[in-house]
Amino acid sequence: MSSAEESRQAKIISELRVFIKKVLSDPTVASKCMDIARNLKNEPDADAKIAEAISAETIVRIPEVHSDADRIFIEIIKDVLEDEAALY
Repeated sequence: MSSAEESRQAKIISELRVFIKKVLSDPTVASKCMDIARNLKNEPDADAKIAEAISAETIVRIPEVHSDADRIFIEIIKDVLEDEAALY
């Protein structure tokens, strides 16, 4: 693995650690994020709208230009919504 790739992975892990700490420090964050995603998932440009709403309504801040960690977080939210839909 190249040094640049290792550096990129370390940055992603660091950002995800910060997010996980926020979720663990405020137990309402996860449910707020999921509620926001449920309401916006079918909108045009849903990922950007979800990120913007999460930033506005929780302690999680997702910048306008999403990092790799931001994209992974939004993908995970969408995966959870798909799993949820499969149960019904």
